[in-house]
Amino acid sequence: MKAKIYKTNHLSGHLDPPSSKNYTTRYMLVSGMARGDSVLRMPAQSDDSMAMRNCLTSVGVEFEDALDECGKILRIRGVAGQPTNPGVINPSNAGAVLRFMMGIAAKFDKVRFETDFSESLGKRPHGDLLQSLTQLGVDTSSNNGKLPITLRGGSLRGGRISVSGASSSQYLSSLLFLAPLIGEDIEIEVRNGLVSKPLVRTTLEVMERAGIVVESTADLLNFSIAGGQNYSAGDFTINGDYPSVAAIFAAGSVVGGDFTVGRLFLDSQGEQSALTLLEKMGCKLERSGNQVRFGGVENLQSAEFDGDKATDAVLALVAASAFAEGESRFYGIENLRFKECDRISTPVNEFRRLGIECREDKNEIIVRGNPDGYRGGLEVETHHDHRIAQMLTIVGLGCHDGLTILNAENVNKSYPDFFADLISLGANIKLE
Repeated sequence: MKAKIYKTNHLSGHLDPPSSKNYTTRYMLVSGMARGDSVLRMPAQSDDSMAMRNCLTSVGVEFEDALDECGKILRIRGVAGQPTNPGVINPSNAGAVLRFMMGIAAKFDKVRFETDFSESLGKRPHGDLLQSLTQLGVDTSSNNGKLPITLRGGSLRGGRISVSGASSSQYLSSLLFLAPLIGEDIEIEVRNGLVSKPLVRTTLEVMERAGIVVESTADLLNFSIAGGQNYSAGDFTINGDYPSVAAIFAAGSVVGGDFTVGRLFLDSQGEQSALTLLEKMGCKLERSGNQVRFGGVENLQSAEFDGDKATDAVLALVAASAFAEGESRFYGIENLRFKECDRISTPVNEFRRLGIECREDKNEIIVRGNPDGYRGGLEVETHHDHRIAQMLTIVGLGCHDGLTILNAENVNKSYPDFFADLISLGANIKLE
């Protein structure tokens, strides 16, 4: 699919954001491992959510779609901590789903993980998680830490293990989700620091609501999970997705407007800090209950931002900074190199093609903005990455000759209605 993005001067109206895919996939997992029936209210309808559903279905979890007075619900019948081995598990292009399922699949005698997305997920590293699984008694084989991966587990032991937190928090989350299924006490030490701590807090929040007690230090570097715990079924409501909302508000920062976004609850999503940054840059944001109003912007200003606090919102903020006065710096983002694509080098290369002055360092993107905007008029590629697609859309709305985004369907990974929602607010976008 091509998305033709034309210069837009104003956004207005109201929208309710998509539900959080990070909460949805986690609640699917704990519900699937629980005994009995759970309900997820307003689950995310994204490719990643479907990938988790497909993987859990393959290990025996049952799903049923339904409706209630508030919208879509998902009924989930769990396997009481005893998943069945399908032999092969394919997580599509969902890195978090793959890593969470690798933890669950450590219970199997032999299982193989593979993907149809060799140019994206197939290139992402998972060696740090494999190393930790071996400490639990799992024999692993892989393509230098990449897919395809084979696990030979079954007889897991507890005790003390370690995991690197330097490049991804998903390895730690995978081990935390696995821990109650081992049946013995387990202690986890995080080595080399920990990136994306808000996502670990999301994992802990979900586990707690599913009845699991996890003791942790304040710095989230040491964890203790007692054996003999079981996941409990429950009734869970999924909040609105702040990374998606950050992209909408970043678009507003570029083109101006007056609009509201609902279903924005205060929770552990780190991307809430993206809204705070946009306020500092000059956007007028006002919260009333669970609704946030965008009231326009005057003289968008540059900023510095620790992207580790809001991993999934960084590229939307980078897009906004391209139209700000002065030089913006986004740091603490080295882990972005290990996503669907290299989210440091790729944005910098695409920006340079568009005449945006920017540079990169090992863990930084620096952008010198231009409030007058850019010519545009080019075709740009999404590089198999939904966040790149969102970033380029935001930039295209401020380009005098717009942009044509190739393979725009990659937004479906997290926000299938991204273009439709922007169009509903008045964005000039044509889909082909």
